[in-house]
Amino acid sequence: MSIIFRYLIRQVMVSMVAVSGILLLVFMSGRFIKYLAGAAEGKIAPGVLFEIMAYRFPGFLELILPLGLFIGILLAYGRMYMESEMTVLYACGVSDRQLLAKTLIGSLFVMLTVGSMSLVVSPWGMKQVEKIFAEQAKATEFDLLAPGRFQKLSSGGRVTYTEALSDDKRRLKGVFIAEYGQDGTGVSVITADSGSQLIDEATGSRFLILENGARFDGSPGKLDYQITGFEAYGLKIRSGSSGDVELDEGVTTGQLMRSDDPRDRALLHWRFSLPLIVPIVALLAVRLSRVNPRQGRFFHLLPAMLVYVAYLGLLIVGRDAMAEGKVPEWLGMLWVHAIFLALGLWLHFGPAWLHKRKVKRGGATSA
Repeated sequence: MSIIFRYLIRQVMVSMVAVSGILLLVFMSGRFIKYLAGAAEGKIAPGVLFEIMAYRFPGFLELILPLGLFIGILLAYGRMYMESEMTVLYACGVSDRQLLAKTLIGSLFVMLTVGSMSLVVSPWGMKQVEKIFAEQAKATEFDLLAPGRFQKLSSGGRVTYTEALSDDKRRLKGVFIAEYGQDGTGVSVITADSGSQLIDEATGSRFLILENGARFDGSPGKLDYQITGFEAYGLKIRSGSSGDVELDEGVTTGQLMRSDDPRDRALLHWRFSLPLIVPIVALLAVRLSRVNPRQGRFFHLLPAMLVYVAYLGLLIVGRDAMAEGKVPEWLGMLWVHAIFLALGLWLHFGPAWLHKRKVKRGGATSA
């Protein structure tokens, strides 16, 4: 039986890893594109993108592993039904209950992994992302500047462009700067052949010293522009106005346990719900993986995925309802787990119970 157990777990895990890898690639690519757009707009420094994605990885993993396990069981066992391997196992004495028990034992590792991600690793990673965003909010224009791009920086309504930028971000070439006037109506445009960064040692303030350029002041649509040429022009480099960035996902599980805020309690229940999903979806998948060879290998995937989507959707509804105080904390999201646990148990043992009841009724009628 140990050989059969290892074979079953290996089939499930291989399918789970393949599916989870594809899902991770899809979800992380979408998030990376969003951060890349922020870097192009000058909101995030390009150098921290991969660091952010590394810290976000546990958060993606905790959501994808239960789905990967669910689909992995469907694909692995579905293939075994199609190729009559399950028929051979049943003929060798493996019962439905043994198959279910071995699958649930194998899913314990996934459950522990998701639990560690959800309760410990993922909040820690989001806390690091929070610190990175806070540093980016305080960053100066020079820290976020990228050559060859017009960038509207988060520190103010200033658009900056430079053809080239030195590695230490001290020297610029081909500078263009445009910003609104103090009254919000006029526009100031500055062009210069080159520029360099100067730090005032007394105050710590940073200045951009532009060389060989001109400044144009006026209002769009009017001809009363003032043009001033200069050999050297000083411009103060702005820093972000606030570096306070707080993410709910970055709050530790211990802090959530001590909080009385309904939103924090809902997030706490959500974190405990993620590992609890794993054995329940394994219970459902074992039964939903049964397929008739005449129906095709992927015939059962659509209804099974609808069940999973309904499960996850109800969990989200329960979390939002709990955060709004519509559901008492003692109930939380347990009612959702209870519904799908009952569904899984019924799929496994309900038909046999109905058959026994029918046989008893038939025997009583004959008597």
